[in-house]
Amino acid sequence: MAASNLDTRALARALERVFGAGRIEGVRRLSGGASRETWSFEHVAADGTARGLVLRRDPGNHGGVSDRSTEYTVLAAAAAAGVPVPRLCLLLQVDDALGRGFVMERVEGETIPRRILRDQEYTAARPRLARQCGEVAARIHRIDSAAVPSLAVQTADVQLEQYRTVLDTFDEPHPAFELGLRVLADHLPPERPPAFVHGDFRNGNFIVDRDGLRAVLDWELAHLGDPTEDLGWLCVKSWRFGVVDKVAGGFGSVDQLLEGYEAGGGAPVDRAALQWWITLGTLKWGVICMSQAFTHLNGVVRSVELATLGRRVAEMEWDLLELLEGART
Repeated sequence: MAASNLDTRALARALERVFGAGRIEGVRRLSGGASRETWSFEHVAADGTARGLVLRRDPGNHGGVSDRSTEYTVLAAAAAAGVPVPRLCLLLQVDDALGRGFVMERVEGETIPRRILRDQEYTAARPRLARQCGEVAARIHRIDSAAVPSLAVQTADVQLEQYRTVLDTFDEPHPAFELGLRVLADHLPPERPPAFVHGDFRNGNFIVDRDGLRAVLDWELAHLGDPTEDLGWLCVKSWRFGVVDKVAGGFGSVDQLLEGYEAGGGAPVDRAALQWWITLGTLKWGVICMSQAFTHLNGVVRSVELATLGRRVAEMEWDLLELLEGART
């Protein structure tokens, strides 16, 4: 995509605070929402040194869960905890006239799950990924929440009520989701002290190279809650991208994931609680797909991608019913 919506001269001026004078080259818009932009580019310094960078920003009115200044703070806290994340370079200021956002280093590697799970280039990486994800998740859950005081607390019961409310706004019959909400409410996992939670820890938000996991991306849903949520979300069937027999992200087993989690310092995980969070994650993604489809249908954002998510709702209902049936047997 062309850089017509990005003032590259203003961006170069802002980056002078970090790298000195230079120019911007190779600008391209990466996939992202209408209000959350991600741009990849090179900053070429006066001496010819080129750096691969990424800009994340919220131009205009922001409609997301958190703005980029919060995400910047979250990434800084994650880096301090030893989580592999892109190195931060610059938080934009009002005088930069570029919107709210930040610049970070570009980490080379693959993010597309289909390639990670099937391409020969990642054959050696795949057997390592589940354990690596467990180890990294343990680091995430040790992030000092005091470093990001604005994070909301989203416990199991809070999330159930949240998605019950969202589902009710559609005024459509979805018996599978209604049943799921009822069963989940009747079997809430034991309450745990709130810890830092990534909120979208899954295949598709990882940068992977031939050696395995290089970085964790997309921290905009970070919150405080039950750390088992992240492990359960990774195991939701949708995030296996067709490799359904490998429950952890399509690349490994639950045992490998939990072994890595405990080896990384995470507390032992209750398997029943993990299954509860997998079930909630499945229901949650189904309701999110409904929301995304209605965003298109109501003309808020016209997008083929959002429209096609509407058909995924039936898949989530099927997956949810399978999980509920498995819980009974």
